[in-house]
Amino acid sequence: MKKALKIIGKILLALLILLIVFLIVMTVINQILMRKNRKLCEEPLGQLIEVDGHNMSIYTEGEGDHTIVFLSGYGTASPILDFKPLYSRLSDEYKIVVIEKFGYGFSDEIDDDRTMDTILRQDREVLEKAGIKAPYVLCPHSFSGYEATLWAQKYPDEVEAIVGLDMCTPNCKDESEINSDSMKYIVPVFKFFRFTGIMRFFDQDQSGTLSDEEGRIFNELFCQKSLNDTVIREGSNGKEKALVAELNSMPLPKVPMILYSSADNKDSKFWLSGMQAMADASSDGKVIQLSCGHYVHDFEYDRISRDMKGFIKGLDK
Repeated sequence: MKKALKIIGKILLALLILLIVFLIVMTVINQILMRKNRKLCEEPLGQLIEVDGHNMSIYTEGEGDHTIVFLSGYGTASPILDFKPLYSRLSDEYKIVVIEKFGYGFSDEIDDDRTMDTILRQDREVLEKAGIKAPYVLCPHSFSGYEATLWAQKYPDEVEAIVGLDMCTPNCKDESEINSDSMKYIVPVFKFFRFTGIMRFFDQDQSGTLSDEEGRIFNELFCQKSLNDTVIREGSNGKEKALVAELNSMPLPKVPMILYSSADNKDSKFWLSGMQAMADASSDGKVIQLSCGHYVHDFEYDRISRDMKGFIKGLDK
């Protein structure tokens, strides 16, 4: 028995040494690649506009009588490339805009306040400075659903409609979820993965529609900018709790809306009921459940783009 335990111990020690060597080699390679590929993260795909003394990235494509503004989910490394499978199927009829908040994509990382009221003010300012006039069809993914709701509550004349991509709503989580401090465990793991280069094993092009060059840019932004300090401060549970209280202090928006829910959240009672409450308050709202992952626009882009074209045509009636 002792002999067997010694053999097992030696095997485990050997595996541990191999793991450590692997991580050291990966880290060295990753640091080399980060320096070598930094230019991929410095040449914006859209334009940079100064807001609060920092550069914010905004991308536009197409023309039309309606303007669709895409707002990314929490921590999405490259909103411009993440939304491309969907907006590339809409820009033949509409003006599309992708805002990259501070800390995202090609926008600067900053040390300033990251409350949703501040983020909304900055997003409205960057649109104004880019000469993009309201009203907008807001197209938020995930965490940005909070921003779209706040936008429609505070500035209803600026919001023509909302198309929610598995978006957060004021009542999408119970109190325990909002109070959860899980990020303090997730963030160190992400930072370790980013430093060692383990993130390089994850392909960010979930749609499989990006070009090789676009895929390289997306992956490099993911490796270099994922969950930076600017983004982390935006998503703290204390801020989310205060934000939900603010949203629930005002009536839900009445603008027309389509809200898509993913299979990832099909068993979440609060997620679906929160969406249904939004749809019920709307002048013309509906909830559509999809059998795909949380980034619904990367899987069901054909179906969603067709729906959106029909939905937006209905706004003119």
